[in-house]
Amino acid sequence: MLCYDFFAMSNREIAKLLRNVAAAYTIKDEKKFRFQIIAYHKAAEIVSNLTTEISDLYKDNKLNTLPGIGTTIGSHLEELFKKGEVKQFNWALDGISEAVFPLLDIPSFGPKKAYKLVNEFGLKNPKTVIEDIEKMGKAGKIAKLEGFGEKSQSDILRAISEFRLGKGKTTRMTLPYAMEIAEKLVLYLKKSKDVIRVEPLGSLRRRMPTVGDIDIAVATNEPRKVIEYFTLYPSKERIIEKGSATSSILVSGGTQIDLMTQPPQSFGSLLQHFTGSKNHNVHLREFALKKGLSLSEYGIKKRTGNGKWETDDFATEEQFYHGIGMEWIPPEIRENTGEIELAAVNKLPILVDENDIKGDLHLHSSFPIEPSHDLGKNSMQEMIIKAKALKYEYMAFSEHNPSISKHSDRQIYSLIKRRNEEIEQLLESNKSFHIFKLLETDILPNGDLAIGKKSFDILDASIVSIHSVFNMNKDAMTKRVIKGLSHKKAKILAHPTGRMLNEREGYELDWDKIFEFCKKYNKALEINSWPGRLDLPYQIVKMAVEAEVKMVINTDSHSLWQMDLEKFGVSTARKGWAKKSDILNTLSYNEFAKWLSS
Repeated sequence: MLCYDFFAMSNREIAKLLRNVAAAYTIKDEKKFRFQIIAYHKAAEIVSNLTTEISDLYKDNKLNTLPGIGTTIGSHLEELFKKGEVKQFNWALDGISEAVFPLLDIPSFGPKKAYKLVNEFGLKNPKTVIEDIEKMGKAGKIAKLEGFGEKSQSDILRAISEFRLGKGKTTRMTLPYAMEIAEKLVLYLKKSKDVIRVEPLGSLRRRMPTVGDIDIAVATNEPRKVIEYFTLYPSKERIIEKGSATSSILVSGGTQIDLMTQPPQSFGSLLQHFTGSKNHNVHLREFALKKGLSLSEYGIKKRTGNGKWETDDFATEEQFYHGIGMEWIPPEIRENTGEIELAAVNKLPILVDENDIKGDLHLHSSFPIEPSHDLGKNSMQEMIIKAKALKYEYMAFSEHNPSISKHSDRQIYSLIKRRNEEIEQLLESNKSFHIFKLLETDILPNGDLAIGKKSFDILDASIVSIHSVFNMNKDAMTKRVIKGLSHKKAKILAHPTGRMLNEREGYELDWDKIFEFCKKYNKALEINSWPGRLDLPYQIVKMAVEAEVKMVINTDSHSLWQMDLEKFGVSTARKGWAKKSDILNTLSYNEFAKWLSS
C-alpha cells in the first residue's frame, strides 16, 4: 500500500506519480494498457503545466475544471486527496520496485530497460539505484545480461554521466534558449545542397515555454548525405546515434538534437505527426478513423474501391489537414483544447502575428532614476532608434520606480520629473515617433503603490507589478493586486504570476476576480516576453481571451538586444488563442493613447 502526504505534494510530484503509473502499465503489458498509458502521460503533462497547485483546485472543488483529464483519472486524483492513496495506483505499482522510477529520468532509459536492470541485480533502494547501476556497468556486469552487451553497457554509463552533468533529454530549456540552438543548426543545414526544407518539431515548434530536447525534420532525396552532413556539425560534442534516415547528436551545452529525414513528397505528413502534441494527434486519429482514414508520419491511408488500402502522400501540412477534411491548424494551438472541432468547420480564430505589434510598453533605459530594482543598459535615444528599426509607431519608457527606502517622496518626484524632461527633449528630435511616459511601479505587500499622487500626476500611466513577498496566499495576493490596480493611473499588470521558469513557481491569484476587475475597470494584463518569464502562461492567456480581458505583449527589455524578444510573447499569446483584437498594442498610436487615458 502506497500512502502519500497528498497536500504536501507539489504539481511536479503528482505529475511524476502519474508518469510512474504509466510506466508501471508499460512494464505490465504495454499493448493491453495502451490507452491507459496515453491517458496518464497526458494527465501528467497537464498537471506539470498548471499555474495553480492542483491541491488548491481540490480544496476549491474545481478538479473537474481541468481540461483534458478524463473522469477516470479525475476520480483517482480525488481519491488521492481524500484518502492519501489510490487503489488503482496501488494495483498498477504493485510488484514493481520503487528503484525503477529514478532511472526513468535518465536519457535512453525506458520503463522496460529500467525494470530489467533493477530485477536482474535485485536493486531495492531508489536513493542509490543510479549509483548501483553505474557500479554494475563499471564492473562489466551489464554487458553480460541477455539483450545488452558491451555497447549497451557503454551507452548506459555515458547516459548516467551526462545525466549527472545535467545533459540530455531531461534538461528543460526555456523556449528562447532552445530556439537559438535550433536556429543555428537550421542555418547550418540549409547550407547543404541536399536539404530541400528543414523545420523544428515537437514542443519547440508548438512554442511550449520550456523544451526538453530539440527535434529537427529535413525534406531530402539524399538522407544518407544529410545525415553525414548533420553529424559534421561544428558545435557537436559527440554523435549519439547515426542511422540511415535518423541521427542524434549532443551539442555544446549538453543539449540533445535528433534529426529525422523524409522524402519531400511526404514531408508534410512527418511534420504534422512529429509536431504533436500527443493529445492533439490521438484526437486527430480518432477523428480520421470515423472517416475511414488512418494517419501516420508517411501519409493518410484509405481504402480503395476494391477494399485495398492505399496511402496518399502530402508534401505540406496544409495538404495533410485538408486531406482529413479540415483547415490547417497553427502548431502553437495543437494541444487538444478544441482546435480540431473548430478546424473541421473552418472556424479557427486568426491568431495575433508579430507584424501586428505597433509598440513596446515595458522598456528600461539607463536613465539614472535610482530604481528599486535593476537599471537598463542603454540610453533612451538608443532604444528609440531600435524601436524605429522594429517599425513600431510608439514605445514607452517604464523604468522601475525610484527606491522608496533610499528616497523621500519629494526626491522620487524630482527623479521622475527629470526623466520626463529628457523624454520631452527626445520627442523634439523624433517628431514622427510617439513615446509614453510610464513607470513600472511596485505593488507593496499591503496593496499600496510605491510612489505618491504628485509623481503619478506627471505620468501618462503606470505598469504595476509584484517584486517582493511572493509567499502570500491566493486570497491575500489577489486583494493586493486588485488594490494596486485600483489606482486610476495603474493600467497594466506586469508579469502577472511572478513565475521564473526553472527557478520559481508563480504566486496564485483568483483569476475569476482578476478578470472581472480588469474587464470592469478597463485594465490590461501583460504577456511578458522575457525568456525566463513568458508570463502570462499560455493557459491563462486562453482564459483571459475567453473572459474578454485585454492584454499587451511587452519585452521588459533592459538592453537593446532584448527588444527582439517580442516574438516569444507573441508565440505565448498565440498558444493562448489570442487574436489581434485581444492585444492592445496592436492598436494604432491614437487608439492606444485613447485607451491609456480612459
